[in-house]
Amino acid sequence: PETNGGRRVAVFAACLSTDSAAYANPVVPPLIRKPSPVSGNAAFFGGFSHCSAWPRGLQPCMIKTFGVLSSEPAAISRLPASTALLERIIPMGESGDLTESVLIALRREPAVLEAVRELAGDELRAQQRLRKEFPAELVRAACLLHELRQRAHAKFTRADRMWFDRLGLEQATSEPVARHKARRFGLSSEPVWDLCCGVGGDTIGLAVETEVVAVDRSPLRCRMTQWNAEAYEVADRVHVLQGDAVVLLPPGVFVHLDPDRRAEAGSAGRSLLGEPRRRAVSLDQYHPGPTFWRELMRQTRGGAIKIGPAANFFGRFRNAEIELISLNRECKEATVWFGELSGPMPMRATVLPAGASLAGDPDQAECRVGQPGDFLYDPDPALVRSGLVDVLAEQLDLRRLDASEEYLTADRPIDSPFLRRFVLREIVPNNDRAIRQAFRRFACHEIEIKSRHIPINADAIRRRLPRDGGARGVLIFARVAGKTRALICERDDG
Repeated sequence: PETNGGRRVAVFAACLSTDSAAYANPVVPPLIRKPSPVSGNAAFFGGFSHCSAWPRGLQPCMIKTFGVLSSEPAAISRLPASTALLERIIPMGESGDLTESVLIALRREPAVLEAVRELAGDELRAQQRLRKEFPAELVRAACLLHELRQRAHAKFTRADRMWFDRLGLEQATSEPVARHKARRFGLSSEPVWDLCCGVGGDTIGLAVETEVVAVDRSPLRCRMTQWNAEAYEVADRVHVLQGDAVVLLPPGVFVHLDPDRRAEAGSAGRSLLGEPRRRAVSLDQYHPGPTFWRELMRQTRGGAIKIGPAANFFGRFRNAEIELISLNRECKEATVWFGELSGPMPMRATVLPAGASLAGDPDQAECRVGQPGDFLYDPDPALVRSGLVDVLAEQLDLRRLDASEEYLTADRPIDSPFLRRFVLREIVPNNDRAIRQAFRRFACHEIEIKSRHIPINADAIRRRLPRDGGARGVLIFARVAGKTRALICERDDG
C-alpha cells in the first residue's frame, strides 16, 4: 500500500518462479509510478511490459488491471505467454478513461453518482461497497467523474452538474476566460462556429452572447458539450455537430477554433501507460495546424484561434491581433483574433478577473533603465508574454531595473491591475551572508522568493533565512544595472 494525496493505493506484482531459491528471495519486477488511468491521482502500474530481461527463473503470472485501459494490443503481446490477466481489459475510448456508452449508462443511473458523493473520502471502500449494487464499470466511471468535478471547480461555477473526461477538463477553457472572449463575438450578433469544442467550455461562454454551432470529431465530447450546455441553461442556443471541423465548416461565418495542443496526440491524447502526452510548444504540432488556420482566415469573416501562451506565435500571424489572457496572475492562453474581430494593434494583454486590457505594439515602445526607486513592480504574466511591458511603463512613467529584466520601479506608489507593488527596503549583494543579515534587520514571519531570469533554489534559500518577525517579506533576485542583486521588499497591497 502506498499513500498518494491522502488516497490509499494498492500496487501488485506477482511472479511465478521455477527456481526454488526465488521463493526465499523474491524479486519483484520494477514498478513504474504513473497517474492512475482510473482515478487520475493514484500512482500505480506494474512494469511488466517494460521488462526486457527477467531475473532467472522468474516470469510474470498475473496483472491486476483495475480497469487499465489500452487500445494497443502490443502492450499485451510483449508479455510472456504465461501471464494471465485477472480483470478484463476495457477498450480505450477517445477520452482515455470513459467511453460514450458508459457515460450514457451513468447518466441514466444518477443514483450511482449520488452514492459516490455520499461515500467520498475513501475511494477503495466506496468502490467495494458500490460494486455490490451497481456494475463495476459504472462505479469506476462515477468515481472518476466525481473526482473530475471536484477539480473542475477551479474552472467552472456549475462543475457539480457538468460532464468531463480527464483530457477534456485539462484542455477546457476556464469560465471567466471563455466569457471574456465571447463578448467580442457577441458584438456581431451572428452565429459562431466553435470548432474542436471539447467538453464545451468556450461553447457555453459563446452561447451566453449568441447562437453556437459546436463541432467535434469525438462523439463523446459532442455529448458532453450538449449536456454541459444544459447545465448552464443555454442548450437552446447550441447546435452540436459530430464530424471533422476541416470538412464541415462553411465559408463566410465567424469561428472559434481550439486545436489539440498535445504533441503526437492520438485518439486518447495519452501514451500507452496512460501518461499524458507532452503539451506542444511548436504551432506545427497542433491539430488541426497552421495550414488549416491560414485557410480558415481566408474563408471566414473573422474569429479566434486559441493557442498555448508558451507557443512560438511571434511573427507567425500577419494582419492579426494576439491577446494574452491571464486569470489570477496565471497566463492561461493566447488568442489569435483575425478578420473582422481583429483589433488594430498586433498585441494585447488582458488580466482577469479585473477585466483590464492593454493593446499596443512592442516594437514602438522603449522603457528607460534607471536606479531602483522606493517601489518595485512585478508585471502580470500576460503583460510580460505579450511584450507590452515597455508600453505600460511609458504610460505610467516607470523604468526598468535592467534592460534584461521585466521588473519595474518608481519613486511613487502606482495602482494598476497589471502590476503587483512592493516597497523596496534594501538592496544587497547576491550572497547568502548578506541576505541573511538583511532579513535579521528586516524581521519577517513569511518570505516570498521571486526570480525571473536568475537561476535559484527557492526552497534551499528559504530554509536558510531567519523568520522571527511580523512583516511579510519578499526576496527578489534580479539584475540591477547589469549586476545580480538581492532586493529585500515588503508587500504593499494597499
